[in-house]
Amino acid sequence: MPVPPTGAERDYDADGVTELLAECPLLRERAADQGVVLSGDPESLALLDQLPPLWREDPEELPALATDAGLYLGTVIVRSLAGARWVPGEDGRPEVALASGRRLDVGTRGREWAENGVPELSRLYAEAAEG
Repeated sequence: MPVPPTGAERDYDADGVTELLAECPLLRERAADQGVVLSGDPESLALLDQLPPLWREDPEELPALATDAGLYLGTVIVRSLAGARWVPGEDGRPEVALASGRRLDVGTRGREWAENGVPELSRLYAEAAEG
């Protein structure tokens, strides 16, 4: 049974937030440069995991791409896992709440992936799907 939204979570416009956070322009551009179209499905996360991490060579691009990676991961989770939703984190940054009540700081996860390649985005999705 999904955990109902509380407090500030009720004030989130779920559809509007999801559409806004799904944009991820830099990540989409870098993926397209490598022939990968980000379709919003879990399989696209595995394709991202296979990209050569050229952004690591650009210290100005890395933070923006890391943010996009986290937001894209969250977007895929919210759109494909029942009960998952965007919620505001304690610091105001968006997080994903799973139906189990567990929360994911996708921003931190995106940064770890962009900087190190681990944990893989597809693995993070699989863990979220398990609850």
